[in-house]
Amino acid sequence: MIKLNIMSNVVLESLLKPLAEFYTPEFVEEIAINHAAQVWMRLHGAPVPWVAYNAPQLSKQYLVDLIHTVANIYERPFDPIHGIPVVYATLPGNHRFSAIAGPNVQFDERDITGGVALNIRGGGAPDTSFENYHLERGKKLLRVKPRESVRPDDPYDRLMSAINDGSPILISGATATGKTTFLNHMLTLIDQNSRVITVEDAREIRVPQENRVHFVLSRTEQTNDFNYARLLDLVVRMTPDVIIGGEISTDNAAVLWEMLGTGHEHFYTTIHAESAEAAYAAFADRILHTQPAYNRGELIAEMKKKIRVVQLSRDGALRAVTEVV
Repeated sequence: MIKLNIMSNVVLESLLKPLAEFYTPEFVEEIAINHAAQVWMRLHGAPVPWVAYNAPQLSKQYLVDLIHTVANIYERPFDPIHGIPVVYATLPGNHRFSAIAGPNVQFDERDITGGVALNIRGGGAPDTSFENYHLERGKKLLRVKPRESVRPDDPYDRLMSAINDGSPILISGATATGKTTFLNHMLTLIDQNSRVITVEDAREIRVPQENRVHFVLSRTEQTNDFNYARLLDLVVRMTPDVIIGGEISTDNAAVLWEMLGTGHEHFYTTIHAESAEAAYAAFADRILHTQPAYNRGELIAEMKKKIRVVQLSRDGALRAVTEVV
């Protein structure tokens, strides 16, 4: 970690003042900014995971200037248009800073030419003892949000059970079967207080939750050095409650599979396939395209344990769910 000189520290602390009031209190676990003039705060032990505050002093220009200054002081590369659009640093007080600006991040249609998003995590919880994590001598470890191993017989109940317990869901179907529309409806069933991050090559997913960030990594118009590996690192630092992976392709399959293994709940993505069995195979084959070291059979078997598949089919104007596994 770079040790700041006195002058750099003074400059940075002065620039951070409008933001520091939100992330420095001990009761704050982290803050997230998805667009200018609004801050989301995650509070230690609060019943509602995120609380929003209007902050007109945090203009887009201020936020972009802040990222540039942090990059310069910590000697990080930062060029949203032609280089690397993300910056990571540890701010004074041991606060972890993650930020992105430019066309790869969008909140709504106003950000088509470039948005801004950042997270700052606090220096530590007020109580960091083992007891705070329910680890005590002679006591069994807690099972936190264990997923149900039994899948209900009714297909509707199987899907609702998967949504409720946070199981990863792969929506499969041929062209024009309504995969994105189906995914958009599923999102309306997720807690409106959730923090949602989407990863797409073009904005199609409509997220009703206000605490959201859209990352866009175009297959045809990419001009900077933002790639799927950097995207994975950024997504996990942004602490999502829900991750939406867009449509699986040979470019993103390996990274989406790795995201799925990070332990985040509510991971949803789509794939072009004619059946649930074919969906598992197609996902595995796309991973193998860039990561040939995997054993295909073992990979598919692991997918079947982890991922629920909803298969959509179409006959003329009729669209229907034909499998829920």
